[in-house]
Amino acid sequence: MKRMSVVSMVIYSLAFVLGVSGNGLVIFITGFRMKKTVNTVWFLNLAIADFTFTLFLPLSIAHVALEFHWPFGLVMCKINSTLAFLNLYASVYLLMVISVDRCISVRHPVWAQNHRTPHRASVVALGVWILALVLCSPNVYFRDTLNHPEDETLTICYNNFGNSTEVTNSWHRGLVISRFIFGFVIPFSVIVACYGAIVLRLRRNRLAPSSKPFKVITAVIVAFFVCWFPLHVFSFLELEGGEREELHLVLAIGLPLTSSLAFINSCLNPILYVFMGHDFKEKLRRSLFSVFEDAFAEESSQCTASTKTKSSMELESQDR
Repeated sequence: MKRMSVVSMVIYSLAFVLGVSGNGLVIFITGFRMKKTVNTVWFLNLAIADFTFTLFLPLSIAHVALEFHWPFGLVMCKINSTLAFLNLYASVYLLMVISVDRCISVRHPVWAQNHRTPHRASVVALGVWILALVLCSPNVYFRDTLNHPEDETLTICYNNFGNSTEVTNSWHRGLVISRFIFGFVIPFSVIVACYGAIVLRLRRNRLAPSSKPFKVITAVIVAFFVCWFPLHVFSFLELEGGEREELHLVLAIGLPLTSSLAFINSCLNPILYVFMGHDFKEKLRRSLFSVFEDAFAEESSQCTASTKTKSSMELESQDR
């Protein structure tokens, strides 16, 4: 299984470099260089969730490199585990809120124009963070450190559900099921319902989805599904792993790979913001600020902004 450890460390390292640099750039641009809009509030908070998580990835890299010895103490054991699930819950519920926001903007454009403000978006985002903290609080409570029974020089960072095997299995099962329900089923049901309502309205009005933020948001949601759903599947398989010997090898290979895939999601979004924009070849000739500005542009101002963008590009080329 040393090969799997090497693969995990390589993927973790890649996620760390791309995640910190990419999300740091998104935070800088959306937080300090762009006008505050509802869309920039959403993507700024997504970037903060991913940046915070990837910033602590070197701890996980060291953990695997030391053959799962945890030398960083109890507090960091709790923080490192909690941040992973804080990222999960904050990201998925922000994506849910974005989908609801898109749905309202399409189905009730007049109401959205009058009530959709950056301040209210910031309040909603704060609510999402509070909810995410509540949902990941069991990791703070149960995460613990222990000297390895066979080698006291090794320290294990694990979930301490108690001494009873029955109680441990019950708590483990409860956490996996609740994580799947609150971290996947509920938010993605809302997301699918919102996008279904959007598609129905657009088809009824014979309109095409916006190429600017609709495709970006869709790509981010699809990426989140692809990266996180396999981990939920293997978490359920792990519940049966202790009772079915044939699953041991599957879990030994699958859990590190699905965990790595989930970590990769934290560095994908900045790449998607760039590649999903309109006319990527043209964007490559612009500054990074222009690339992100186009990716996060408000849909309501899309038509009027197109002519302004062309004229501003001409002025910038003259200034250069």
